[in-house]
Order: sequence, then structure tokens, then C-alpha cells
Amino acid sequence: MQVQDADLKLLRVFDTVVRCGGYAAAQSALNLGGSRISEYMSQLETRMGVRLCERGRAGFRLTEDGAHLHEAAQRLLGAVDTFSLESGALSKQLRGALRFGVIEATLTDDQSPLLPAIRSFVRVAPDVHLQIVMDTPAGMEQRVLDGSLHLALGPFPDRVAGLDYKTLYREEQLLYCASPHPVYSCPPGPRQLEEISRSKLAARTYLGGQELTLLQIAEAAASVDNVEGRALLILSGNYLGFLPAHYAHPWEQSGLLKRINPHRLRTHLEFKAIRRHSPQPARAVQGFLDHLVSASQQRKRTAGKL
Repeated sequence: MQVQDADLKLLRVFDTVVRCGGYAAAQSALNLGGSRISEYMSQLETRMGVRLCERGRAGFRLTEDGAHLHEAAQRLLGAVDTFSLESGALSKQLRGALRFGVIEATLTDDQSPLLPAIRSFVRVAPDVHLQIVMDTPAGMEQRVLDGSLHLALGPFPDRVAGLDYKTLYREEQLLYCASPHPVYSCPPGPRQLEEISRSKLAARTYLGGQELTLLQIAEAAASVDNVEGRALLILSGNYLGFLPAHYAHPWEQSGLLKRINPHRLRTHLEFKAIRRHSPQPARAVQGFLDHLVSASQQRKRTAGKL
């Protein structure tokens, strides 16, 4: 298939529809009406000669062909965006689309360099279009490897060949329970440890083994790949679980959550920025990474003065 400019437009619509989970949710992202999106999708299906998705009462679902095309489209669009960034650098102007991945629930962490990095980067590169994608650590590693993301920031427990890792900061994780849970009213001591060992643990799908070892619990009763889902289980009163201290703070202040033996039962996640080892990143990509590193160092200096 010879890819034309019109095909790239159709593929960008398709990619947005998939990321938004359907036509209706994609309307605001694309600034298009539902009928126009449907028309573009029909054009793409005609161009490819296959049915890409199913729509109905069961919701939006990709067909097998649609899933394969979406994977290929992400690689192609990532390469086009990278070319745009690199060609902009030739004229000494930073422009194009920069795709950046993060995990959810990091906005309230005052150790995160993300907000000041974006603020300073946009000042020097106002023509770069930032596209933020939220995913799991493993998902972001795969996206950076296949080129659909240029950079990502998250807690990556293992190193994957072909990626460069730069540690930026750590996020403190404490053990919490909700007020209905038996551990809530237990003071630190043998009885509390006994109650903990009998409790159901809502663990992370990544680094969950670290939590089990620390609590001396044989297996997790639930595994969740996102912070909000874990908080939901903990707030039900049926589970214990580790949460970022900054994220749990509002519920802790209201008395709904309680940190359990924080001097002993605590852990942390190392947050790293990742990019592909080769080829060398476009100037805008390297520039954004430099702003992340600089903001991280400034946060550490500020924290050291407190």
C-alpha cells in the first residue's frame, strides 16, 4: 500500500478513536462530529479492504484486522512525528509532535519534575505539540520500543534491552487500610502484625512481590495495575494496600484511610525517564528530557534545604 497524505489523516482519526474507546468519546479530541468520524472510518475500511471495528450495544471493539492495523498505524505515526521533530531541528526550530507517556496519579506528587519541566519546555519550544499518553510501565516500555512514544516517565522495575533509563526521583509508598478494616484500630505490635498477615492485600501487578515479602503474606488477594483501582479496593474496607503518600493524603486527612506502622511498613518506587537507545533522539525529544532532568535536580536541591 502506497501511503498518501490522505491516508495519514485517516489513520490519525482511527488512532484517536481507538485511544478514546469509541466514536463518541473521540469527537472532542478530534473536534469532529460523529457523522464525519464515521465517514472517515468508512473511507479507511474501504481503503484497507477490511472491517476494522464493531459498534453496537456491546460498545466499541476492534476486529482482529483492526487491532493489527492499529499497531502498525502507531508505529507509522510515531515515525512521522519523529521525522517532523527532526526536520524541524534542521531549521533550528523545535516543532512537530512529541509523544510522551506517564502513569496515572502522579500529579499531586511534589517530587515529580513533570509540571515544571513542561512549563519550562513549552516556553522554549512553543511550536512542539505535546501528546500525553497514560499507560502501565510495561505498556510504555513497549510503546517507546516500537516508536509510538518518544519518551516515558514511570516506575520501571526491570531494564529492557534497547531502552535507556534515567532515574529522576522516588515516590514514597505507605501501607493503608480504611476505617472498617480490623487493622485500623490496632496499635503497632505483635497483634497488628498478626492481623496484617491474615488480611487481604490489593497488590500492584508490577513489583507486587516486593509488597508480599515486606508484609509476609503468601499471595495477593487482588492485583491492580493502577493506583485508583487499588485505592477503591482499600477504601472498601476489605483490603490492605500500598498507596503513594501524596495520593492518599486527602482520605488520610478525613480519617477514611490510616497509614499502618509507617516507620517499618513502607517502600518506594524509583521513577525513571526512558527513551530508545538508538537512533539518537530528535532535538526536541532530547530537549524535553533535559528539562525533566533539570527540574528533578532542582526539586532535590529545594528538598535538601528544607
